[in-house]
Amino acid sequence: MNSADSAVRGALLQLTSPGMLAALVAALCAALVAYIVARPLAARRLRTAPDLPLPAHGLEHALEGMVVLAPILAALATLFAAHVLIGALGTSTAPVDAVARIVTALLLIRPGVFVLGLLLGPGSWVRSRETLITVILWVITAVALLGWLDAIEAGLNRINLVPGRFSLWALLKGLVVVTAFVVVASLIARAIERHVMRLDQLAVSTRVGVSKSTYFLLVGLGVLLGINAAGVDVTTLNVLTGAIGLGLGFGLQAVASNFVSGFVLLMEKSIKPGDVISFTTHGGASAGNFGWVQELRGRYVVVRDRDGVDTLVPNQNLITSSFINWSYSDQRVRLKLPVTVSYEDDPEVALKLLVEATENHPRILRDPPPVSRLISFEDNGMRLEIRFWIADPVNGVNNVRSDVNRAIWRIFRAHGVKIPVPQQETRLLEPRARAYPGALGGPAAGADQAAD
Repeated sequence: MNSADSAVRGALLQLTSPGMLAALVAALCAALVAYIVARPLAARRLRTAPDLPLPAHGLEHALEGMVVLAPILAALATLFAAHVLIGALGTSTAPVDAVARIVTALLLIRPGVFVLGLLLGPGSWVRSRETLITVILWVITAVALLGWLDAIEAGLNRINLVPGRFSLWALLKGLVVVTAFVVVASLIARAIERHVMRLDQLAVSTRVGVSKSTYFLLVGLGVLLGINAAGVDVTTLNVLTGAIGLGLGFGLQAVASNFVSGFVLLMEKSIKPGDVISFTTHGGASAGNFGWVQELRGRYVVVRDRDGVDTLVPNQNLITSSFINWSYSDQRVRLKLPVTVSYEDDPEVALKLLVEATENHPRILRDPPPVSRLISFEDNGMRLEIRFWIADPVNGVNNVRSDVNRAIWRIFRAHGVKIPVPQQETRLLEPRARAYPGALGGPAAGADQAAD
């Protein structure tokens, strides 16, 4: 009991020593100065942000970095002045120097996190959580500088998650090491992605496929290396990987199939962003359900229709089901419009009128020229067909069909060509008297009369 009281009394004496009190006052003054410096800089940054372009060049990044570093530099300057003043008063400057070392660590950590966020991109988790990551790393560094890390490690090692094999300290250490390896792998993957996406000689789908596969490969490798560096034997994960494989074989079969199908689509370049596709149960240029490919994701493809609605199509559907890619090899497509005319009209005149109906449309190609054909003789009339080519299906196909059909209707009416309507004629016949032996006027009666 006396030893405990002595330890508490010694700690209180140390905390209330002149050097410790001076360091506490200096730290509060440094924090106040940093706040005074940071507030107007942040307000100026918010005022000028609408007038500046998006942070995509070095000057903008440099200005933003100065706003981040200015409060920390002001705090360090305040601590340096306090060190000089406390030394002149003859008081120990060791506590103030310890605070200065901790603030110097923040000066190194904060720009490092800021640069890391820039490298990973504006949408990365590091960029959106810069302050939180900085505080966590700073606290860990401060604990290490103050010499408390060994005591904390010993205490956490005594907390066993798996008796005799896995402690809480090992878990925290593993998380930190794995996170570091994943961040480094993400940086390398992002650098490769930026380089690949600038290669114009490669197709867009190939660039996206290489970028995504590289990213997943490097991040997965970083996780494995981080686990190994944390002291966990990778061979002990055989049971876990076996369970994951079993889950993929049963519960996650569709998800795994969609991911594999997505990489197949990217590699074989059968579909890419900007393509015009349509889903149908029958082939040919008369198919509907048009859409534009917006994005190729790992599990699905985003297709936007003419109504502006985005449909998420699983990659597996594009592998196992047929669809039409209107811009796969050539943008030009041929459209066919059937028309039926009456048998009373001259088919030669009707064929010429069909060609004339397509002459003034700006999207119909002149080479190859539109042609008309007499296809067959049907029950209700002669079936004709006008065939023409367009070079921009991305602008729609059904609108061209509609324009040509309206032109055909106008030109047929102007020249008196009739489009027959299916008709059915019903004839009512009077019933006949059934002939049977003995009936009045029947054959048997006539024979009896003749015998008489």
